[in-house]
Amino acid sequence: MPRRNRPGRRQAGGPAERDLGAATGWARAESGADGDWLVRSVPGSQATKFYRCPGCDHEIRPGTPHVVVWPADETGSVADRRHWHRACWEARARRRPHRRW
Repeated sequence: MPRRNRPGRRQAGGPAERDLGAATGWARAESGADGDWLVRSVPGSQATKFYRCPGCDHEIRPGTPHVVVWPADETGSVADRRHWHRACWEARARRRPHRRW
């Protein structure tokens, strides 16, 4: 008998809904001590420009997987988006954004 696919149903122990955004490129919501953010994963195959990570002040080279982050409230705009290394974003509570001169 053929298998039936039922979209929207998930087995226990499967990937969480918020992690689905990492695979598809959709934004997911994250909350932290620094506020609410929308986070979108950018796979290396879609990273085509140079960016500067605000967490470590190093370049994010084309082909490097990273995340794009912007405020979740209505005041956030395209100008508020920042490209971070994933590790720098996850360590932001320990390392504040800075810029070396």
